[in-house]
Amino acid sequence: MSKLDILIAPDPRLKQIAQPVERVDDATRRLMDDMLETMYAAPGIGLAAPQVGRLVRVIVVDVAEKDEPPKPYRMANPEIVKASDELGIMNEGCLSLPDFYADVERPSQVTVSYVDENDQRQVLEAEGMLATCIQHEMEHLDGVLFVDHLTLVKRNIILRKLQKAKRTGAIG
Repeated sequence: MSKLDILIAPDPRLKQIAQPVERVDDATRRLMDDMLETMYAAPGIGLAAPQVGRLVRVIVVDVAEKDEPPKPYRMANPEIVKASDELGIMNEGCLSLPDFYADVERPSQVTVSYVDENDQRQVLEAEGMLATCIQHEMEHLDGVLFVDHLTLVKRNIILRKLQKAKRTGAIG
């Protein structure tokens, strides 16, 4: 396994749409493992392939608490097949927008169909933090960042601050 570089917004590659994975092979499994290593090191609870410059529909998430054993999910071609009408608001952050957080409203429960690291179709019913994290990471696959849910003014302030930090070398 090896740690990957995380793209920092506003990087145009973060706005591109990822392509489906034909099948989960050794290269895809290696990418999933490298993404998990990168996510844990950051530290974070989710990471999408476009955030590490790979335009494939792959995400990894692990919302286990620090005192719990890791419970990683490796997902290729995830799709939400059902979402609750009930919405919840969670304070979200993103490894591609370091040190910025905002409240985002999303369905509080989702059913996700995906292909796992063994190239097997799985269905997961998720709620709370896991549901939020999966939805957040899946949006990266379509070039959507959590700040896209904010007002234009708030989004632009955050992106300008990140651009300045990148220019001055304060971040990636």
